[in-house]
Amino acid sequence: MVNGVECQPPHQVVIVGGGFGGLYAAKALGKVKNVSVTLIDKRNFHLFQPLLYQVATGTVSPADISSPLRSVLSESQNTRVLLGEVSDIDPDGQKVFMGEEVIAYDTLILATGAKHSYFGKDEWEKSAPGLKTVEDAIAMRRQIFSAFEAAEKETDPAKRQALLTFVIVGGGPTGVELAGAIAEIAYQTMRKDFRNIDTGETQVLLLEGLDRVLPPFAPQLSQEAEAALTKLGVTVRTNTLVTNIDNDIVTIKSGEETETIHAKTVLWAAGVKASPLGKIICERTPAECDRAGRVVVEADLSIPGYPNLFVIGDLAHYAHQTGKPLPGVAPVAMQEGQFVASLIKAKLNHKPLPQFKYRDYGSLAVIGQHAAVVDLGFAKLTGAVAWLFWLFVHIYFLIGFENKLVVMLQWLWNYFTRRRGARLITGMDVGVKNPVNQSVEYYQPVDNRTPLNV
Repeated sequence: MVNGVECQPPHQVVIVGGGFGGLYAAKALGKVKNVSVTLIDKRNFHLFQPLLYQVATGTVSPADISSPLRSVLSESQNTRVLLGEVSDIDPDGQKVFMGEEVIAYDTLILATGAKHSYFGKDEWEKSAPGLKTVEDAIAMRRQIFSAFEAAEKETDPAKRQALLTFVIVGGGPTGVELAGAIAEIAYQTMRKDFRNIDTGETQVLLLEGLDRVLPPFAPQLSQEAEAALTKLGVTVRTNTLVTNIDNDIVTIKSGEETETIHAKTVLWAAGVKASPLGKIICERTPAECDRAGRVVVEADLSIPGYPNLFVIGDLAHYAHQTGKPLPGVAPVAMQEGQFVASLIKAKLNHKPLPQFKYRDYGSLAVIGQHAAVVDLGFAKLTGAVAWLFWLFVHIYFLIGFENKLVVMLQWLWNYFTRRRGARLITGMDVGVKNPVNQSVEYYQPVDNRTPLNV
């Protein structure tokens, strides 16, 4: 009680996950009076996932696309950041559990994202890594550049060709961007760097199960993307399914024909599934999970029967707008995070509650230098104009001025020199006979698709 007036305790908001959804919700609540925010993440940094493929292909370093959460939220005096992983929730008791630690909440926002899915073939993960975390990107970078190093020493032509064969499974934006970047590395960046091999003999294969790459885009943009990839030297195989990955052999099926490909490097970009927290939510509440493990939410992004428990971003299955779930892309998570924050503020101020409506500002994917596709709905861009638009969007939405400046300078350097300055092979023993596909754990001590669809 202050001056005879009873003080209400602050409204406790707990946010689990520091990705786009969780971070944008935290920032929107950062200066709201009588609200206390706790952001929990198992990493101490926010990762700009749309540029992870550039870490994997040696264009930028992990720190260039990461920002410490404490630094991003340092101006929000009502916000604290906790490093840890939520293992369980009690929606009736309004508690979350980090191991033995218990944190109470008045409102809970779950934004733990998604990871790659192998559609029931989880054993393929060792042979075909995906790209969702910093560790994934560093391991993928190690595998890509180690393949060239191993090929330089290999005297058997068949084994050397397998080392110089790269298979990317999945023709969505991540797969297209990876394929284009690897092609540029092999055919341009490193063409003069080796003495025993010609990196121009590299084979980059992009496999897509549907009839075109970039299925969410307009057909004409898919055609433009495939043409740009082919010009770079990528072999695009559509209507092609992977049926097995074992011992550096990829078995594929096109129609009734089955084929095997010998490749030391297989990269996975074919699907995603929700974080394990989705299953916990569906066990603790009446909510249902879809086949990808996403939680089916109400029109206001809450859980049925629990108006103070929200699920956003890649973890949420929101189909109230079009009848189909919103895509798992950064702008969806951003807008949902901001919406839930506005909903909390409206409730606390006893004002009419807003309605969530996702605004799709467009989709984009980059293929290589001077090659990209952009779908803005009212306009479709390709080539150099689309590429410049892609550059602007990514720089604009990077968190932190320092990150924007560093990445912009790095891109300028790469553009004029055709060099990739972050081609580091880290996290392995020096002098190994064959460094490709080794199971070495690496943890990057950096302080769950771009603001447009990726």
